[in-house]
Amino acid sequence: MTIHVIAIMGATASGKAELARAAAREAGALLVSCDSMKVYRGMDVGTAKPPPAERGEWLGLDLVDPWERFDASRFRGVFDDALARARAEGRPLLLSGGTMLYLKAATEGLCEAPPRDEDVRRALAAEAEVAGVGALHERLQAVDPPAAARIHRNDLRRIVRALEVHTVTGRALSDLHAESGGRLREVRPDLRRTVFVVRREREDMDRRIDGRVLRMLELGWTEECERLLADPRGISTEAAQALGYRELFAWLRSGGAGSPPEEVVRRVQTATRRFARRQLTWLRHLDGVEMLDVAPEGRALDVLERVVTSMR
Repeated sequence: MTIHVIAIMGATASGKAELARAAAREAGALLVSCDSMKVYRGMDVGTAKPPPAERGEWLGLDLVDPWERFDASRFRGVFDDALARARAEGRPLLLSGGTMLYLKAATEGLCEAPPRDEDVRRALAAEAEVAGVGALHERLQAVDPPAAARIHRNDLRRIVRALEVHTVTGRALSDLHAESGGRLREVRPDLRRTVFVVRREREDMDRRIDGRVLRMLELGWTEECERLLADPRGISTEAAQALGYRELFAWLRSGGAGSPPEEVVRRVQTATRRFARRQLTWLRHLDGVEMLDVAPEGRALDVLERVVTSMR
């Protein structure tokens, strides 16, 4: 039985989660979060996780603790479980989030890259501590220029992974991706996939992002970060790279206290805007996506009927 999988993707703060929740209710779809940071318990404010009263409507939330590791291969397992349930119940399945790699893992698959090598990772992390993340990025530029161009020079987790793959295999991670099809092209034969992208004008998106960061801080994002750093069990490399968290973690570790200064807030806003642009750039390269354009100051719910119609 072929299952129809609908993905509502888009940049952060675009309104995709609100749209997905409404569409799932309207069409009776099984709703799955496609977000690499909403899987962590206790990372609620800064990931814009739904309020507790609504979380029961979603699969893929609060799966692991912040000190645990979670990656795309584990998400594939979550998706496959949801797919089996959707098939048994005769329901469509709706993915929503901003983690494009998880969309690929769920609906197509991942490249045949080697498993983690903890010794190599520890050595690379130690090198970053001494020489800085920028030095690792320069190494990556020398051995895998396409990966270096794609990965931000401060994204330690992804830089380490790319260098780890090269160290273990002697091959560039970008070459392995290219051999496996690179971007999304071939959907699994047991799926029929429709990908919608919620799109807003840049100025509108920037305003929404800046306002969202301020609201998160008002809701206790800094206090949430303090609790995470105070936990003696620590925080995994993956969780520590969460958008905005890494900037707040760095400020708190440097002795910051109370409300973050304007300079730190601007840093979080700038990093979030840049990330949103990268998300949209990636999505624009997908084949067959349908853009859902939302007018400035409009709500993503304005395009609800178009999504629901596709699910009937």
